[in-house]
Amino acid sequence: MIVFDGSGSMSEIGFNRLGAPRIFEAREAIRKAVPGIAESRRLGLIIYGPGERSACDNVNLRFSPAWDSAEPIIGEVESLWPSGATPLTEAVRQAAEVLDWRHRPGAVVLVTDGKETCGGTPCALAEEFARSGADFTVHVIGFKVRGDHFNLSAGSDDGIVSVARCLADGTGGRYETAETAQDLVAALRLTLGCNLYGSLEDGSRRIQ
Repeated sequence: MIVFDGSGSMSEIGFNRLGAPRIFEAREAIRKAVPGIAESRRLGLIIYGPGERSACDNVNLRFSPAWDSAEPIIGEVESLWPSGATPLTEAVRQAAEVLDWRHRPGAVVLVTDGKETCGGTPCALAEEFARSGADFTVHVIGFKVRGDHFNLSAGSDDGIVSVARCLADGTGGRYETAETAQDLVAALRLTLGCNLYGSLEDGSRRIQ
């Protein structure tokens, strides 16, 4: 499952007012990365942030994992305009439930610009996943993560990580940072390609 940050901060440009909103580069990365990945594994999508309900209730399952899902994933992200709060912990929890994580191996890749604004506790959720002993992994991509103050000398907040990092650390996943669209492409390919390949009857290989 891909859990994608569609909250209002993804429409921000940055403290220095330079560059494009985060969502523009995220769309570019999804267009470049997902088609190749979707050929070899089932992918599903949850988007959190925008919606008509109370902001912290806006966790939307767009579809469960399916083969060859590049086109619908790209379409959903292309049509998204970020708004709302950031219930990232609840979004990951719901993704885990879609994957039936207590009974089946599964992985979530969370793309986030860093913050949780709905009172969720990602570290507690990581502990819950770990205590179960289930074969379940959360990878986290921190995309243009920023602190409260912009570092004018560096042009970014060096060393700032997402509060969601403990979801990766606690489940044996990867935490990757991305500052550009190309960085995000590389991080998506790395985290979504972590599973082992299995052989099909025709001798080709496909990620399980």
